[in-house]
Amino acid sequence: MRSFRIEHQTTVLVAFFIVVLGLTPSLISIWLLRQADARAQERLRLAMESVANRGLPALRLPPDHHYVEGTGYIIGDLTCRFNARSSYIRCAVNPIGPCQDCPHYQPKPLRAE
Repeated sequence: MRSFRIEHQTTVLVAFFIVVLGLTPSLISIWLLRQADARAQERLRLAMESVANRGLPALRLPPDHHYVEGTGYIIGDLTCRFNARSSYIRCAVNPIGPCQDCPHYQPKPLRAE
């Protein structure tokens, strides 16, 4: 009877050890993730404070960038028929530009309202 009790206690201890051993990587992972998240939040807070304290320089755009309501910034000559109305491509005929003295320039037709 006594040997049965010792075997039972040993089995319970082994089972407990296996459960603890199985949960340890998960617990360590959760702990490391929380630490990494706390560090990232602190770095973000410091970066935001730094930007707020010194301010950002004014954004300088090239002269052929124009803001169009509802579209955003576009480049090129807005009066040209071939203007792509894009911030990356100037026009369909001459995508790289320049628009000044372009041989393909055609004025936009007026809209009938």
